[in-house]
Amino acid sequence: MRTTRAPRVPLDTVADTCPTDEGSAVDLTRLRRGPVLALLAASAVVALAAPAASAASGASAAPAAAAASTPSAAPTALAAPATAAASVDDEKALAERYAPVVRLVKQAEACGPGEPFLPTDVDTLLGNDTVALRGPWDTDDLVKIAPTADDLSRGLTGYHLDFPGNPLDPGCSYEEWSDEQTDGSTATTYARVVSEPGREGLAVQYWLYYPFNDFTNKHESDWEMVQVEFAASDAATALTQDPTRVGYSQHEGVEVAQWGDVKLEVVDGTHPVVHPAAGSHANYYDAALFLGRSGQQGFGCDDTRDPGSGLRPAVTLVPSDASAVGAAYPWLAYTGRWGQREKSFYNGPTGPNTKDQWTAPLTWTDTEGVDTAYAVPASGLFGTQATSAFCGIVTSGSEALRVAMNNPGLVALLLVALTLVIAWLVRRTTWSPSAPLRLARRRSTGQVIAAVWRMYLRRVLLFAGIGLPLAVATLLPGLATAWMTSAAESLDGNRTLYGVLVTVAGLALVALAPITLSVAEAAAMVAVRNIDEDHPVGVRSAYRGVLGRALPLLLTQAAIIVVLLACSLTLVLIPVAVVGLVLSLLVTPVVLFEETSGWAAVRRSAHLVRVRWVKVVVLVALTSGLVLSVGPILGTVLILGTSLPFVVSNAVAGIVYALLVPIIALNTLYVYADIVVHEQVDPSVDKVTVLPAEATLA
Repeated sequence: MRTTRAPRVPLDTVADTCPTDEGSAVDLTRLRRGPVLALLAASAVVALAAPAASAASGASAAPAAAAASTPSAAPTALAAPATAAASVDDEKALAERYAPVVRLVKQAEACGPGEPFLPTDVDTLLGNDTVALRGPWDTDDLVKIAPTADDLSRGLTGYHLDFPGNPLDPGCSYEEWSDEQTDGSTATTYARVVSEPGREGLAVQYWLYYPFNDFTNKHESDWEMVQVEFAASDAATALTQDPTRVGYSQHEGVEVAQWGDVKLEVVDGTHPVVHPAAGSHANYYDAALFLGRSGQQGFGCDDTRDPGSGLRPAVTLVPSDASAVGAAYPWLAYTGRWGQREKSFYNGPTGPNTKDQWTAPLTWTDTEGVDTAYAVPASGLFGTQATSAFCGIVTSGSEALRVAMNNPGLVALLLVALTLVIAWLVRRTTWSPSAPLRLARRRSTGQVIAAVWRMYLRRVLLFAGIGLPLAVATLLPGLATAWMTSAAESLDGNRTLYGVLVTVAGLALVALAPITLSVAEAAAMVAVRNIDEDHPVGVRSAYRGVLGRALPLLLTQAAIIVVLLACSLTLVLIPVAVVGLVLSLLVTPVVLFEETSGWAAVRRSAHLVRVRWVKVVVLVALTSGLVLSVGPILGTVLILGTSLPFVVSNAVAGIVYALLVPIIALNTLYVYADIVVHEQVDPSVDKVTVLPAEATLA
């Protein structure tokens, strides 16, 4: 059964009865029955009028007891509904005037990227036989199917509403269910004009309800709020002035802006524009990628990019009189959870009436408000931008945690299997001796790893210097972002020119990433070769040694990237792209030391990889992945565990990345040398305990 609201009494209707001090009513129709009664009635009206006029002219502070003991109290009671009606009209007008324009992220297709849920009318879900009310018990917790607003009016702390679907494995089920239930209904916001005891000022709150939260902490139901504040004592006064401040809810916190701030967009002079993030519905002032690292900011990245043209939800006014709220919206007394019971942050949220801002709206913005949400660039240098990598890491981590909580037995089995595989790999290889004497020697997998680290640690300053250009290049995206921000401010809203600047800077950063990485790796290989041949070695000599082969190397690698990307565009050719990537892992030393390039270098690399492809994958591919992930992971730890500015976290992550990149080069070079020696010596087994005879590189 769908809940219905009590019909509203027209504001211009006057009751035909007149309350007395005892609470009864005098039937005016009976006064017409006879001339005597009519005369008495007329006398009574005259008698009532005089005290009322006297009270209106100067006795506004008359004691309530005296007013109640005389007939003059009757006209005062008659006037009260008119005053209340005027107050309701003012609140309604105020709420309508400043109602937000909601720009949800576009969803091009059903169940695709974007925001599928609209601010929903709660009545569409109450009295609905697809919704259940469950009690706070572990078993047999079903209380009622299709709970109504009256059912929820009892408070029911610890109870849960339950929708069809599993929040830990939502798929498209909640979107499809919501579409069915809200078909034909109107997007709604619940407006409330509220003051705070002991504080001067007034707030208009706009509560927005979404059936599902598809953020990193997936859960059924989501409540968000926009607040507009005034330096006024009542709605009538607020209608005569501009707001002072607005607040947009963001997870457990709020971002504030003064009325007239540049970041606050206003439509038609009074309607603030709000950008809810896709999935989380956290409210922002602009379309961008925003970063959160706490309970107040959210844990992950909020994306408000690609917003729609703007939705104007219908304003439903919640009475400011507490007693009237229960009559009009009984479900606002519900103190239970608005979604399925789950552990931790997957649990359904509580409703508006349990929030601090419900009773202390002005204190909430004062104490919890922040002036800025951190927008971050969406690209970085091979994932070394800590802020950019943070988004992917948190998303992947949250997905893994969600799957783990939904399938604990499978996760335990996988962890046991992974532990056994690692133990087997560690025991299978030989780790010593590892003295990095001559480069061209046969080495087992463990000996290669040990030799690489001995070489790196003994000459860490040399390799740090080789990685320095990478560190500088890593800082450029952050510097470019700051430059583009200042450039945008100086362009006075010229979005076309700003777009050109962003495009040029983006292309430069994209080109810079593979160039710096390739040249730095090549320089590290040249340095090791010079050390092996007892030649003088330094950072400048290492880079000079690359100059002659830099162009063939970059052109060869560019061609490989183009081919691999083309193969990756289709699902059928993705396995081909993976195989091609593995076969090209030794291209850099081939181009540097065998003086070949292009297709010939790719064929030579493929031939060498096929000789010991398992060793190549373990030592080059996996090691590269681990080294490249250290910077982003460290940046994420700094973002979560410290209060360092994001630019500092980016810089630290980039520097660590630059310091470790030479390790990739050393692994690649030692594996290349091992396979070249294998071609010449061709031992029967890979596992060795002593260093065999030397050979020479081409």
